[in-house]
Amino acid sequence: MTTSDYATYIASLPRILAGAAVLFRDGQGRVLLVEPNYREGWALPGGTVESDLGETPRQAARRETLEEIGLDVELGALLAVDWVPGAARPPIAAYVYDGGVLTEARIKTIRLQEEELVSWRLVSRDDIREHLLGSLGHRVLAALDALEAGTGTVELENGRPPA
Repeated sequence: MTTSDYATYIASLPRILAGAAVLFRDGQGRVLLVEPNYREGWALPGGTVESDLGETPRQAARRETLEEIGLDVELGALLAVDWVPGAARPPIAAYVYDGGVLTEARIKTIRLQEEELVSWRLVSRDDIREHLLGSLGHRVLAALDALEAGTGTVELENGRPPA
């Protein structure tokens, strides 16, 4: 196979998007959510993996968290990987990392990226599905369950364990 044949082959392969986010909690177990200004609903701090630039999901989660809320945190375990099909976009592989428990002092240092975010808040587990729409709410609850049970990374499809 020649170099141009290989490039043609690679160009013909399916494409997926990748996103990475961080699950932060406070001392009461509430989850830190951010409110984007470019779409409905809330989200975890995170964003797109810049894979064309060689960025890994872990690096993206850390970079996006620093950009969005001003926290540079060494990330913990990978809690969940979610395969999310899309109607008007390619599928997304969504990674969720443990950001740990934020102290009151650390929470006070949060600074929003005003170009993309309107606000942030701490939300109890019971209120997650009110704020996180669709598969994202299920994904966060599954990540919390994995964290509490200590079972390791959970595999998801559209926010739920595969059938």
